[in-house]
Parts: sequence; structure tokens; C-alpha cells
Amino acid sequence: MNQDQVKELLLRIEGPKTEFRVQFSGKTSPKVNGLYKPLSREILIHNKNFQNDNQLVYTAIHEYAHHLHSELRPHLPGARSHTNEYWNLFHGLLDKAESLGLYHNVFADDQDFSALTSRIRQLLPQNGELMLNLGALIIEAEQLCRQKGVRFEDYLDRVLNLPRLSATAAMKASAFQVPADLGWDAMKLVAGIRQPESRSAAIDAFRAGKSPDTVKAMLKKPAPGDDDPRTHLERERQRLERTIQTLQARLDQVENQMASLGDD
Repeated sequence: MNQDQVKELLLRIEGPKTEFRVQFSGKTSPKVNGLYKPLSREILIHNKNFQNDNQLVYTAIHEYAHHLHSELRPHLPGARSHTNEYWNLFHGLLDKAESLGLYHNVFADDQDFSALTSRIRQLLPQNGELMLNLGALIIEAEQLCRQKGVRFEDYLDRVLNLPRLSATAAMKASAFQVPADLGWDAMKLVAGIRQPESRSAAIDAFRAGKSPDTVKAMLKKPAPGDDDPRTHLERERQRLERTIQTLQARLDQVENQMASLGDD
């Protein structure tokens, strides 16, 4: 595939609001397969990295997702680019490309992958059952700590050596009876959702094959004015101003301490 063919393929998947360029470097890169330059709206692909067009298409869609994501959010230097919102967008583009026959899902069609995936999925319910059983036992431990008048957190920290977040997730999963077939990590995400309706929606999404990032993005409620670039930049400016004030206050403290040491 050449540059024009790649761009045409991307446009067939989803049309952008702004123009962009696809550029082949004609080289290999040991670091990255491609990158997106938001200021020039250019997708750069190290096309010599790939053994076939399917690999190239995956990278092209990955970088194109950055372009579409930048249309939703203003470019902020230093800001994290691979957010939940980005991964949700990228995975959606892959799904569209597969449905249009523009990208081949090797994981679904390759016999070796299919067999391995089946073996892994057979372990997920066992993994989930362990989480539910662990959560039930930790709930019992919390009750015993209250009965004996000792700190439950101390029991977790120094006896079980168990991170509190992991213990809390297991307890919630047991209390909410999150389905074990989701597996530990998906159960942990679902257990952290307060609203029963949202928990049910997340469970359905996982069972439909959605990724964790897609589920998180699905549950996230957009803030008022979240689509307005000016509002987004205003919030960013306020965050930066608060950070500067905090750092300035700390700098003043350090300088005062240094001055007092110099007087001794």
C-alpha cells in the first residue's frame, strides 16, 4: 500500500472534521511504528517496519485515532495522549475497519490464537470464583476485627500483606455478587461502580467483548462544556495556576529554611 491508499482507507472508516496528511518515512524504527504530529496534522508511518499490509493498517488506524481525538480535544503539550477516551475511539475504529473488510482480525481467524484464547477464557471463571471467595473471607475478617476491637486496616497491612484497594475490590465483588465469568480485572472494575444499572451495563459490555477502556469511557459522564475547546483550556489554565501557587508556596518555605540554616 502507498500513502494515498492508506489515507483513502482511513477516510472510508470515518471522515474527519479537519484535513490530515499520511507520510511514509521509508525507514525502519526500533522505537515506534508511527506517530501523529498534532500541530501539522500529519500521520508519519515507518513503513519499513511491517511484514504485511495488515500490520501497516493497524498502525495507520492507531495514529488516525490520535487525529480524530485531537479534533475533540485541543492539543496540550505534555498531556497524556493514550487516555480511556482515546482507546475507546481507537477500538471503535478497528471494529469499523473489520466490519468493512479493511482490517483482518488475526485473533479471531487464526486457529492457534483461537485455541489459546479458549484455554485462557476457561481460567477466567476460576479466577473470578477465587476473587468472590476471597472477598467473602475478608468481609468475615472485617466483622471479626470489629468484634475484637482491633483495626481492620492493620490486619490487612501486617497480617495478610494485602493491598487495601485489592481487598476492597474483592469485598465489593462478593457483596454485589459480580459474575465470576468476567475474570478478576473486569470484576474489579465492575465492583467499583455504585449504581446497579451502570454495573449491569458494564457487565453486558464485557460479555459483548468490549475492552476495559471502552467500558470505562462508556460509563464516564462528560463534564459540562467538555466539548468546548475554550472551556477545556480554561480548566487547564486553572489547574496550572493552582499548581504554580502550590509550588511557589513550597519554594518560599524551602528558601526560608535555607536562610535560617545560613544564620546558625
